[in-house]
Amino acid sequence: MEERDLRRLLDGVKSGDVSLEDALLKLKEAPFEDMGFAKPDLHRGIRQGKPEVIYGAGKTPDQILKIAEKLLSHGQSKVLITRMSKEAADYFNQGKTETTRELFYDELSKVGIAFGSKQPDDPEQKVGKIVIATGGTSDMPVAEEAALTAEFYGNNVVRLYDVGVAGIHRLMAKEPMEEIMTANVVIAIAGMEGALASVVGGLADCPVIAVPTSVGYGASFGGLSALLSMLNSCASGVSVVNIDNGFGAGFLASMINQK
Repeated sequence: MEERDLRRLLDGVKSGDVSLEDALLKLKEAPFEDMGFAKPDLHRGIRQGKPEVIYGAGKTPDQILKIAEKLLSHGQSKVLITRMSKEAADYFNQGKTETTRELFYDELSKVGIAFGSKQPDDPEQKVGKIVIATGGTSDMPVAEEAALTAEFYGNNVVRLYDVGVAGIHRLMAKEPMEEIMTANVVIAIAGMEGALASVVGGLADCPVIAVPTSVGYGASFGGLSALLSMLNSCASGVSVVNIDNGFGAGFLASMINQK
């Protein structure tokens, strides 16, 4: 159950359209369901305002499909799936039932969005402005994970890709600077030495979320070098998420943007 469903239920009780007994029965539904291999959190949307997300890596295609259908059958209108393989997406499309209307899949970011048969009563209007900047084109898979996550949660997203410090004039051009200076949140994504976050942090008047990526040669240690650079940023207002964690950055940016 999502927060808007709970509000609708309570409004129904208030107006007399829903009996107390029916409302109690609905609220007594287990907050999670034991599927043997997983325990989907069915009340997360009520507790946190955002429903459960499926982390696809390490799960079989059949497990992803069954968890998604369980969440959709309990009131979610759509389900976000991160780190979903192409194999899992193909299996999903072949095995989906009437509970699932369609699957959007982005092969670059490995993000899937499963849409249920239940249509939201009020189409979500995107709000605010989140700017996502990357050091290079190689950072785009992580950037798209962040962007699609932020858009999934109802945020306007502007993409500024390949504006790293190796050609800083690309970032300092009029249009990118206007986007950064009018953003509510900026996500700065970079590998190598991870300098982009400090540069953006010194320009923006809003929170900056830094995402180190595993892009780089040997001494980058799979993103550790960028992570340490970002943690040691001298720019104020810069926070850091884990290596390649585009989802975490997109989720946090959404929370900030919608306050």
